[in-house]
Amino acid sequence: MPVIRLTVEAVEDLELLLVTHSLPADTSQRVRRSLRALERFPRSGRELDEPWRPVRVMIGPWPWFLMLYSYEEKDDIVLVLGFQDARSYQAVTSH
Repeated sequence: MPVIRLTVEAVEDLELLLVTHSLPADTSQRVRRSLRALERFPRSGRELDEPWRPVRVMIGPWPWFLMLYSYEEKDDIVLVLGFQDARSYQAVTSH
């Protein structure tokens, strides 16, 4: 079963979204629950096209909430790279 790790950037993204989007107090728990699916299915998110490859994206815990990650199969690690609002023009899915 893969280990899930968050980068410093992912933690900073989440902290920023908490403030800018007035997310509920249980947001961290919701994100953790959503990420748990990657323990069983680390490739379940859609792989992004160049130049983002091999980054994958998964939605949750809200339909607009993007979780960016990569799966390092050799080390069996899911590395969460960041969180984004899919509605933003800066989101990886808007390009």
